[in-house]
Amino acid sequence: MSIRCSKVNLNLLKSAIGAYRDYSHFAGNAPKLFASVSERHPIVPVRFANNLFWEKDRKGGYDTTKKVSRKQLILDGLKELRQEFALFNKEWKEKLASDPLVVFRPGETDVVFNFETEKDLDRWVLTTDKDHNEGFTEAKLELSPAGFGLFHGTLESRVPKDGRIKRSGYANIRSVRVRKSFKRDAFYDWEQYNTLVMRVRGDGRSYLINLASEGYYDILWNDIYHYVLFTRGGPHWQYVRIPFSKFFLASKGRVQDSQGPVPLNRISSIGFSVGARGGHEGQFRLEFDYIGVEYDPSHREEFAYEMYKQPKYIVAT
Repeated sequence: MSIRCSKVNLNLLKSAIGAYRDYSHFAGNAPKLFASVSERHPIVPVRFANNLFWEKDRKGGYDTTKKVSRKQLILDGLKELRQEFALFNKEWKEKLASDPLVVFRPGETDVVFNFETEKDLDRWVLTTDKDHNEGFTEAKLELSPAGFGLFHGTLESRVPKDGRIKRSGYANIRSVRVRKSFKRDAFYDWEQYNTLVMRVRGDGRSYLINLASEGYYDILWNDIYHYVLFTRGGPHWQYVRIPFSKFFLASKGRVQDSQGPVPLNRISSIGFSVGARGGHEGQFRLEFDYIGVEYDPSHREEFAYEMYKQPKYIVAT
């Protein structure tokens, strides 16, 4: 929050300080003096500039949380209590078993997401511009007839006639954030890996891969690392291997001046986006077999993009 002080308020402040400096001599007349100064220099209300350094919500203005009564919150909380205790019990069993991975064998893919059952699809959230009354794109995430995860739909760049939206046409899927019991946030820890591996079947479109790395402070809530997924199209599957060093940082769709490697120990979710810009309207189709991570000892690169050290206050840091 910043405060813009007017010149009138500054003169008033100087006059008031001068008046109280001689307070010992004019003790009895101080209130009258202040009143006379205020009469000559009326107080202009100070204006506050909001939302400069403070985010209102983690959704960046797309918070769709429904407001419910306190009674309903208590009832819903009691219903979820059994599930939370079951998750808490599972956490302690895993901790007591203490069987972490010690050796990461080259070329062995550790699968993070499967797309075999409806329960696997419940780990994903689908959004389009239509969900926020910002467009007319239709999309679905469901099991294909062959038994794989199918992200498909129709992109439309047609803009609602409300005078507010200028661009439209997108669809996105995002994994549900990993968490611990009792609604505690957690992260995927992929520090021992250096490559993202997928088996997909696309339609020839380009899709955007999103690795969310939500930070503690509000200015870091929308930090996402991106890279492009190029699909071939046709009936054949393709194996995709993308080093994490190729991902670049953006926030709310803007590529940042200050770049760095992906913090692989703080991955909160992974997602895929497709847009209709550039006349790419119409149907899209992206099929998933699995998404995993892998350690490749032949890949030594830490970060693919060369950065130049800039003087302070020149670029955003």
